[in-house]
Amino acid sequence: MASALLKFLLLAAFLCGASARRYDSGDTTLSLKVPASEFVDSVRMTIGIMRDVISMVSQYAGVFGDFRLSNAVSDCLDLMDLSIDQLSWTLSVSQNPKGRDNSTGNVGADMKTWLSGALINQDTCKEGFDGTHSFVEGLISGSLEQVTTLVYQILSNIRPNSGNNPAKGPPAGGGRGRSGGRKLGAGDHEFPEWVKSGDRKLLQAANGAMADAVVALDGSGNFSTIKDAVLAAPEYSSRRYVIYIKRGVYKEYVEISKKKWNIMMIGDGVDATVISGNRNFVDGWTTYRSATFAVKGQGFIARDITFENTSGPEKHQAVAFRSDSDLSVVYRCAITGFQDTLYAHSQRQFYRECRIAGTVDFIFGDGTVVFQNCDIRARKGLPNQKNTITAQGRKEPVENTGFSIQFCNITAEPDVPVNSTATYLGRPWKKYSRTVIMQSYIGDAVRPEGWLEWNGNFALDTLFYGEYMNYGPGSGVGARVKWPGYRVLNSSGEANSFTVSQFIIGNTWLPSTGVRYTAGLAV
Repeated sequence: MASALLKFLLLAAFLCGASARRYDSGDTTLSLKVPASEFVDSVRMTIGIMRDVISMVSQYAGVFGDFRLSNAVSDCLDLMDLSIDQLSWTLSVSQNPKGRDNSTGNVGADMKTWLSGALINQDTCKEGFDGTHSFVEGLISGSLEQVTTLVYQILSNIRPNSGNNPAKGPPAGGGRGRSGGRKLGAGDHEFPEWVKSGDRKLLQAANGAMADAVVALDGSGNFSTIKDAVLAAPEYSSRRYVIYIKRGVYKEYVEISKKKWNIMMIGDGVDATVISGNRNFVDGWTTYRSATFAVKGQGFIARDITFENTSGPEKHQAVAFRSDSDLSVVYRCAITGFQDTLYAHSQRQFYRECRIAGTVDFIFGDGTVVFQNCDIRARKGLPNQKNTITAQGRKEPVENTGFSIQFCNITAEPDVPVNSTATYLGRPWKKYSRTVIMQSYIGDAVRPEGWLEWNGNFALDTLFYGEYMNYGPGSGVGARVKWPGYRVLNSSGEANSFTVSQFIIGNTWLPSTGVRYTAGLAV
């Protein structure tokens, strides 16, 4: 432990000194404030310190009989292991900026994404100890803070405007990925010209004919459980591995590990293929581990599946779907639960034509996420409970994270009493929480003030909540909150920063997925 502390102190001094140096013009490709050699050294040393912390935390794995505590320790080990990967990707691309190692080719945006994920992982680790009343949290919290400080310093050494320029559009011939494309409805099954024919066929396949694996409860497939099909998938695959899941209710918990890249899951429809679980906080699960379905492996795609957590509102945190998958897509799926339904934990994610339903903070996390053409519904919760649709968890202003909700329908389910259940667009989970809602229908279930405090004045002057060209009975901005961090976006220039092409650099990677999207503000 003393060795880890010494490393930390040396590296902190090194990073602070590096931040004070002038930008090296020879490193413009990397968009760094410091020379690449210094950046590389700091990342390497941080990886070493993180490995020391993992070694320390692993001593407590399986030692205690406390179920919740054991889950919290497991979460920490998994999250720090993921952080090492994210730091390693950063190291790789900083040494080879012209490569496309796990990246979009936009070096600044890629590094910001990975480092933002590595920054928030330690917070999630600590949050897992809520309710444990254990000395373990105190023993490891200091080390976690050290790691967070180091990752923050590395992230701060990337220039503020790095990766924020609009990405190049699709190849000539464009199609509906370009800003000039029309808005597509849920029943529209056309594809842009630039979608590769092979990927188009994969997205259109509904009978499993092109699948690498078929899951069926009746034994007519290769596997009877989704978990077994995932385990059989290759690791670090550069090609799509398609798992077709036949209709049925699959009562199992699925986790796609960080080694399982480019998995595509296709179901028979949201009303036919259902993955169902009921883990929750009250029964001893951490929020992170309560997920019915969880994915870490990059390049994940899901289509025509329901992910649900059937724990009622009295069970509090109960996640249906959790994602740390960079460059991932969820298309024509349903994600349903109550509190904490969709955990967009980290990395770049795109949700298109999905149905998302819950009560408290039911879209939350610290990912960089765009929701497009989705049906977002508040549900009936506990008596006198307030519904909050989003709780975005951006911790520091240097992160590139946030939620962008575009072309969506935001309403409440029919059994939600408008007069007795207050519904809000979101509340600030972390200090620099960032959410923008634009060009969306907002129903009368949403309160006129629009947004809700988390705890008194916390984050009201540092958050970034924006609205742009919304419509519907709940969209009026005249009675909205008067917080310093809330704003009505009056120009397309401001709003463009939160479009698919700019916010998640979507034109560099979404075309290859075969999923429809609108790149800009045009409908």
